[in-house]
Amino acid sequence: MAETEQVVEEQQQQQQQDGAAQEGTKTEAQSVELSEARETAGAAGGGSIDILLDMSVPVTITIGQTDLTVRRLLQLGPGAVLKLDKPVDAPVDLYLKDVRFATGDVVVVNDRFAVRIKQILSAGGSGEKK
Repeated sequence: MAETEQVVEEQQQQQQQDGAAQEGTKTEAQSVELSEARETAGAAGGGSIDILLDMSVPVTITIGQTDLTVRRLLQLGPGAVLKLDKPVDAPVDLYLKDVRFATGDVVVVNDRFAVRIKQILSAGGSGEKK
């Protein structure tokens, strides 16, 4: 507490020396006594993560990429085909918030596309952006 009061006093003295303090206005520093925070059992970081387990998060799957000029993009229409950078048998990449976390294979389940997870990537080496 003494350090805080000393800092306030030094700031006041500096303002007076610089001429920044206007006449008629005074800043008063008051000491404040703060009680010490007590640690509670639930707030100590040992809380449950159950609330997070039911959250939905968007997962993005990429099968490949390509670069196009704007001219070529404007020429696209129904029936146009874009050639991607990956071969057919290459695994697809799964992303959470633009961070690749897994690879997998495209499969069909009940007339819908699906992804069979092939590999979960380690947290340290998989941080490449799409």
